[in-house]
Amino acid sequence: MSHINLLYLLDPLHFPIFSIMLYFLGAFCIVLFGKNRIVRNCIAFVATGLSLTLLCLLIKPIMIQNAILPYWMGYRVPAGGYAIGIALEVDALSLFFGLLIATAVFVSCLYSFSYMSEDDNEPQYYTLFLMLAGGVMGLVLSGDLFNMFIMVEILTFAAVALTAFRNRVTGALEAAFKYLVVGCIGSTCILAGTIILYQQAHTLNLAQLATIIPLCKGTNISIAFALLFIGFCTKAFIVPFHPLAADAHGAAPAPVSVLISGVLTKSGIYGIIRLAYFLFQTMNLGTMQFWLVFLGSVSMFVCVTMALAQHDFKRLLAFHSISQIGYVLTAIGLATALGASAGLYHAMNHTLFKGLLFLTAGAVLHETGTTDLGKLGGLSKKMPHTTVLFLIGAASISGIPPFNGFASKWLIYQATYEKAAETGNIGFAFVTIVALVTSTLTLASFVKVTQSVFFGQLPKECENAKEVSFGMRFAMGILAVLCTITGLFPNMVQQYLTGPAAKTLFHVSRYINAMMGSGYAESTMGASAPEAATRTIETVGVWNPVNWLMLLMIALLAICIVAIASKYDAVRENKSEKVEAKYSLFYGGEDTVFSQVGGGDLFWGFKHNWRHYFSFMHDLHSGIVNDYSLWAVIALALAMVYALIVL
Repeated sequence: MSHINLLYLLDPLHFPIFSIMLYFLGAFCIVLFGKNRIVRNCIAFVATGLSLTLLCLLIKPIMIQNAILPYWMGYRVPAGGYAIGIALEVDALSLFFGLLIATAVFVSCLYSFSYMSEDDNEPQYYTLFLMLAGGVMGLVLSGDLFNMFIMVEILTFAAVALTAFRNRVTGALEAAFKYLVVGCIGSTCILAGTIILYQQAHTLNLAQLATIIPLCKGTNISIAFALLFIGFCTKAFIVPFHPLAADAHGAAPAPVSVLISGVLTKSGIYGIIRLAYFLFQTMNLGTMQFWLVFLGSVSMFVCVTMALAQHDFKRLLAFHSISQIGYVLTAIGLATALGASAGLYHAMNHTLFKGLLFLTAGAVLHETGTTDLGKLGGLSKKMPHTTVLFLIGAASISGIPPFNGFASKWLIYQATYEKAAETGNIGFAFVTIVALVTSTLTLASFVKVTQSVFFGQLPKECENAKEVSFGMRFAMGILAVLCTITGLFPNMVQQYLTGPAAKTLFHVSRYINAMMGSGYAESTMGASAPEAATRTIETVGVWNPVNWLMLLMIALLAICIVAIASKYDAVRENKSEKVEAKYSLFYGGEDTVFSQVGGGDLFWGFKHNWRHYFSFMHDLHSGIVNDYSLWAVIALALAMVYALIVL
């Protein structure tokens, strides 16, 4: 009998629920037995490692064999024919995001063993850490809308608590409060949208909702879409919710920053995909494509320029994080197979290189006690391994070959250009230029960080810095290796990971029928049933030299646009304006012993010429939670107007 039970438990059908419950069970066990550090670390290691292993075991049946795993808990079908009960449904898209989450959580956990060893209340940290991981994993594997809301609540409050964990750090409590207020606005939107859909459809099952919502028209459905959309946007931190990410990243411990950047943002992107592609099936509308591409492009450009103005290492990385999420949203919004694959590819790469960069920032903070770019420098002499790992992450996010950021960005450029050629809409070609400009500014920003933190003169305050522990370097090394491998072998990544996940977006009927039974979508929706059209992903080759030449030409055009926009010299426009003597020459003029440009001055000319823009952005980002709440309300109002007009 025990042999039969063991075989039952080893059925891959149970792996998704096990991967979620391992996190929550680990959090519970740490509360009970976590006073001993060795026991606590073992529990966290086993929970995160086993969850990742179980999801990896699903790659073959789901990614390669194209299976979809439905899982019912307390299932029953009443007389009305509506499914009641908590359900999980794991397709290639769910598994893809689940793998990203599990990888980031496992690496962050390894890093935490050394990084958090000197903090107070370690048991509480790991409890919240695993609760956050379980909440995000439950969201992406759930097949039930209300269950997704429950997981959103869990992850939101765990993230707020972890943001405030080091409450003695300046701004930690304030950042947590802002996150709490705006995060609760987002959660309330998701709850309200869920209630409206339940009132209209009398079910919360995602598969059944996908058969009912497209047939329903009316004000309530439009309002529900707007509420859910804004709710998930707050979790992705896209514009106008990006200041929350900067505040949270600046205050949270480095492993938590990895989860906020690499995990929480993906939960928001996943929610938007499920909403637009599956539940409401609106991606065939040109206006919906424009909406997502526009939001993604604005997030790309605004956040990369905000990053250039930062003087704090972690806040700079935070703005870059949302800028890269803009790439993902833009590609997903194209509603093409290549765009979807490129967007998911970049989502994976973002988790890897941004996680690596935040861990290197944590290593710098751990050894120097500061992330102020003006107080750092020359750390390559003291932390050579961390420097190399940082350079890999910086090259990846900047789109420099052969690392992964180049491969996914190249595919995004191709996808936006092909969309322009296919539709005849020059706006998509402009998006390609925006993406290239953003990539150029990203590279410039990381030149600034590299100069300010790792090269130049070593300040006296940093003379006692040393290389971080092997455990922290090992965790960073895992991400560095993954950044390299996923950049060198883009075809394998597309074949086994992003390709199957992207094709899932255009096979809604399979998702419905896998949960509700064969032929359910066709019988309930009739002619309105979404077609499982075959979508092929064709690339022109990441490593083709001819394509590199084309990319160079477009990049030069992008640089020319930036140069033209920056051509007005404020000194010539205003003769009376006082200019520091050090800026009167192209080089030299510093009074200091060494000739190192400060972190905030490396691109002073660019910021000076764009001073009106940066001044406007400075005034707009007041740091007041009331203003950020008002932004959320305005965004919701605009989304409702759009939904009422278009849907």
